[in-house]
Amino acid sequence: MSTDSTGGSPIQRFGARMSSVVERVMPSPFLFAILLSYVVFVGAVVVEGTSPFALVGYWYDGFWVLLGFAMQMVLILVTGYALAYHPLVRRGIEWLTSLPNDGKQAVVLVGVISMTVAWVHWGLGLIVGAVMAREMGRQAAKTDLRVHYPLLCLAGYMGMGLTWHWGLAGSAPLLMNTPGNVFIEQGIVDGLIPTSETVFHAYTLTLVVTGIVYTSIVLYLLAPERANAQPITEYVPESELFGAAGDGGDATGADADSKPTTVGEKINQSRLVGGVIALTGVVFTVYTFAMQGLSALNLNLVNFLFLFLGLALYTRPKAYQEQFYDAITSTGGIVLQFPLYAGIIGMMNNSGLSSTMAEAMVSLSTEATFPAVAWMTAAVVNVFVPSGGGEWTVIGTTVLQAANELGVPAGQATVAYAVGDAHTNLLQPFWALPLLGITGMRARDMFGYGVTMMLLLIPFLAVGLIFIPY
Repeated sequence: MSTDSTGGSPIQRFGARMSSVVERVMPSPFLFAILLSYVVFVGAVVVEGTSPFALVGYWYDGFWVLLGFAMQMVLILVTGYALAYHPLVRRGIEWLTSLPNDGKQAVVLVGVISMTVAWVHWGLGLIVGAVMAREMGRQAAKTDLRVHYPLLCLAGYMGMGLTWHWGLAGSAPLLMNTPGNVFIEQGIVDGLIPTSETVFHAYTLTLVVTGIVYTSIVLYLLAPERANAQPITEYVPESELFGAAGDGGDATGADADSKPTTVGEKINQSRLVGGVIALTGVVFTVYTFAMQGLSALNLNLVNFLFLFLGLALYTRPKAYQEQFYDAITSTGGIVLQFPLYAGIIGMMNNSGLSSTMAEAMVSLSTEATFPAVAWMTAAVVNVFVPSGGGEWTVIGTTVLQAANELGVPAGQATVAYAVGDAHTNLLQPFWALPLLGITGMRARDMFGYGVTMMLLLIPFLAVGLIFIPY
């Protein structure tokens, strides 16, 4: 289903060619994880001289070290999914998809929404981006708007490729502000690094705003002309798009309009029961922020807040439970593959391969170039370990020690690392699994444009990280 690469502007032809190449060669996400396991295994044997038997042990041990963090990531994704599928949010998405007048505007709108929402909550941004891409494609098919669906889906994924790790749910910045984190225990940093030095620093906010603007321009230029645009109907059967139920149902709970007949059902559908505990959770979060300020922001508090925000919207415990259960299915690929990537972490960390890679790259930096080197280091490691917090625990020690020696603030080092971790999500399909399920796409259908965007972001990131003052 590749786009014709002979017409259009040079940047449109470049995107079409990359899409064609990736469509032919990219493996499935699960196979991608398996192949990377072999690559790391061989690399540790050759580079570090680690025995194969020891590596298998490291692989096994690594499977279990990130279970707590994996659960945090699943909760971020599921709570975001449940919010995105609430009727109020869905109606907002449907209204937004009615605004564009052509395919280029449609792609830019989806990209901007995805990047903005992902900054607030990456799980919500990923799901909102996916739902917007599918709904935009569906609306375009009805109105003959003619939008290029693979690029539209990539636009819905751009929050994961740029802004999420600079935002309110960014794993590395929040981990640095989580009491008892591994870097404090190791003595790498003296204390917590508050979010005022990472997420809310002017350096980071400038990168976020300029990054969204730059990416929007690139998406606009990449969008094929009408004649070359491939609509959603080339990827998703029309029967799935225009059935009676639409996309995702009404998300209010199957029994919302039925009258409960038992005491248990009455309690399960009670807005009072759900509302009180939801209000308690939200009020506690607000109180925590009021007492501690933005320094209170960490992974646990983010998950706590969005868990109860979702219940506050649905109110009925049963409605929220049903939507939560629906959301869990979107995490199946992540649950399956996360242990494999944790095993890769085990091999890389215990063999010394991760430190060797990080030290080799960081050794090339100066105080001025360090942010760019930290970005590139994270970008490379993220291909093998697509877990922001998990990856940071692997190479963060090397990055922070080098930053300290060069006189680079720990907050700036964390931010520079964070963008590298997000950047190669445009090549690594792991976190796209929920989006692929919602949009009906295969990884190889959209990741040609992911690789294209990854390459086109390099000039902006290099200049921004080095020359924007911290």
